[in-house]
Amino acid sequence: MASAPAHASFLSGDALDAVADVMAWVVIVIVPVIAIVVFWIVHVMPEKIAEKRHHPQAAAIQTLCLLSLVFGGLLWPIAWLWAYTKPVLYKMAYGTDKHDQHFAELEERLRAGNLTHAERARLEAELAAMEERGALPPNAAALRAAPDAREG
Repeated sequence: MASAPAHASFLSGDALDAVADVMAWVVIVIVPVIAIVVFWIVHVMPEKIAEKRHHPQAAAIQTLCLLSLVFGGLLWPIAWLWAYTKPVLYKMAYGTDKHDQHFAELEERLRAGNLTHAERARLEAELAAMEERGALPPNAAALRAAPDAREG
């Protein structure tokens, strides 16, 4: 009626040592690499969001993201909030809340004939409002002069 000896693992001997060695290498090499990559991706997200939303201060947000990497992520929430804000004072000063690259992309789409009538009307209204406030940015001025590929 003696009980069987208890075993802490289903492996024993050399098999247990081999599995322990593999797990040690995974924890020492692979996990830190994955952690660094995830950390990098998370800290670059505000920059990608700002570019996608054509934020006029995307370059400053990119700089803040890089600084956040240096300071261990402390500045990352600020970059995230900044990427999602609408630059109201920027729009008051310059007449638009879009980055100049936005107008370059619209010019390419206009020349290719890929703008819908509604997009074209909204673009014309935005350019007219910007022109009333002052000088148009270079890409916006080129867009204003660009002929519509569908008409010409």
